Amino acid sequence: MALALRPTVLLTETEYGAALLDQRSGDYWTLNPTAACVLRCLVQGRSTDDAVRALTGEYDVTAETAEQDVARIVDELRSARLVSLEGDDA
Repeated sequence: MALALRPTVLLTETEYGAALLDQRSGDYWTLNPTAACVLRCLVQGRSTDDAVRALTGEYDVTAETAEQDVARIVDELRSARLVSLEGDDA
């Protein structure tokens, strides 16, 4: 999955995960450590399977739960228009 931050979105690591700022709208979002881990994996060009493995390696969570979490996080980030997938409209 080719996932990228939109050009107007900045990512900053925090003590408790990460923060995203959409410079266009001025809105910002905070990501808990789980969501930050998923986002970091995917924007580095790694696969959703890699993100699932990162979650199961870091947290006490089953692969099934991690798969659901990855899908939900990606859907939420896309819905907020913070990231895009290859083939998404601009």
